[in-house]
Amino acid sequence: MKSVLLLLLLTVPFAALSQTKKTPAEKLAANQVRVASGVLEGSALAGGVRVFRGVPFAAPPVGALRWQPPQPVQPWPGVRAATAFAARPMQQPVFGDMNFRSPAGSEDCLYLNVWTPAAAARERRPVLVYFYGGGFIAGDASEPRYDGEAMARRGIVAVTVNYRLGVFGFLAHPELSQESGRHASGNYGLLDQNAALRWVQQNIAAFGGDPQQVSIAGESAGAMSVSGQMASPLSKGLFRRAIGESGSLLNSSLGLTSLTAAEQTGAGFAARLNAPSLAALRALPAEQLLAAAGQPDAPRFAPIVDGYFLPQAAAAIFAAGQQARVPLLLGWNSEEMNAGWLLGKQPVTPETYQQAVQKRFGDRAAEVLKLYPGATAAQAEQSATDLAGDLFIAYSTWKWADAHARTGGQPVYRYLFARPRPAMTPAMGNATAGLAGGVVKADPAAPKPPVARGAVHSAEIEYALGNLATNTVYAWTPDDYKVSDVMQRYFANFIKTGNPNGGRLPTWPVAPAAAPQQLRLDVTTQAEAAPHEARYRLLDELLKK
Repeated sequence: MKSVLLLLLLTVPFAALSQTKKTPAEKLAANQVRVASGVLEGSALAGGVRVFRGVPFAAPPVGALRWQPPQPVQPWPGVRAATAFAARPMQQPVFGDMNFRSPAGSEDCLYLNVWTPAAAARERRPVLVYFYGGGFIAGDASEPRYDGEAMARRGIVAVTVNYRLGVFGFLAHPELSQESGRHASGNYGLLDQNAALRWVQQNIAAFGGDPQQVSIAGESAGAMSVSGQMASPLSKGLFRRAIGESGSLLNSSLGLTSLTAAEQTGAGFAARLNAPSLAALRALPAEQLLAAAGQPDAPRFAPIVDGYFLPQAAAAIFAAGQQARVPLLLGWNSEEMNAGWLLGKQPVTPETYQQAVQKRFGDRAAEVLKLYPGATAAQAEQSATDLAGDLFIAYSTWKWADAHARTGGQPVYRYLFARPRPAMTPAMGNATAGLAGGVVKADPAAPKPPVARGAVHSAEIEYALGNLATNTVYAWTPDDYKVSDVMQRYFANFIKTGNPNGGRLPTWPVAPAAAPQQLRLDVTTQAEAAPHEARYRLLDELLKK
């Protein structure tokens, strides 16, 4: 018997044995937590929510670490303050609706923020990790519309994450590929997100979160990021559920170029900067790189098929059923783009609309016009708006839903967000709404943008995350707060259980590939048969990449 006991003891890993030792509980102050790298001190909000801002999840990607995968955080001594947002990623002021609470832009930007309702680590609350949008060229985890307090009040540990953008996050180059040891480069921004998810797995329990109940979510480029994390073999097992708002990498209008093409683009960009080597590129000031990448004729730096984070195009990975098989909640807005995106500066008439369709689709134009008709001025305006929104982002989001419903083996829940924003507040009467619904200074000589009749791109964010009050541009009404409450409840249910239903909400049916259903989110929220499947199936035939 003694020999059997000895054999059993020898087969137990030493680490497991050491975990059974009784050690005194560490004494930390109320707003302090210990993570793998040291002790953090956050702050308390009214009502019991604690927030930890500016938490490092990777080493600063500067100097020799510029264009390297994120590296581990170096431990710090003593107590590190986590009471202020850290620097945002390097970026140009591109979008008028972005309102940052971070102090400045910097290459040293790999930080996240945590809002927790838990009073103790043992509580094991569900976790939401949210990736911001901004076309992979702009955005920041400090933006008020992504604030995690409202979700924390619904019992969820909310995390917002910074990731590198533009030339800093997505430059590919032959020397970078050679240096990597994997013949891969680019996609550093997506690798940052992966590093943040690994940090969450290691550390979120200290904040009362459950690492086995992590949901990832994002809007626009953030939603594309979620689809990328689902597709990547590097992120398997790091999350349990996924939410995508308006965007995916599957047949995206953004395009997913090959590594070879991206390396050529990167080498050409370096030549423009008279940087003959990777060492010379790394020696350039960050501001010079940012300015060069912001020129009108500069290439766009975005996710690619790098052979490492993305072994194949996302659509191919989903078609093969090789994506993370997790429940998926996703959707898009009723007016994702305006007619000008399709027609340019031309007025919208039946003639100009039909010419634009003919130019884009050639001998398939008649099929497109059958589903997006434009016989009258009103019809042309509506169809141009619908087609622009579908080509811009709705179709690729639909593709994600359709592919996962076919091969993912998990439920897919689709929505259409249809609540138009209310009027602007009087103080904003002389401002002009930007593309993403934000505010930029009005140019009297510029043509007025079309008046949105539906929900424009990014309009749902404040509703979904409970942050209407942080956006003072619009005169929110009780109906807006009603829509926000309903959308938050659906999201919270899904984050907690993988099913958005419950709590007397209107039933949200699963959306199978055959005869899909969707939830129409508006003042009256209800399920409906998805009305435009024929449009998306035609675009799927025409736009497959």
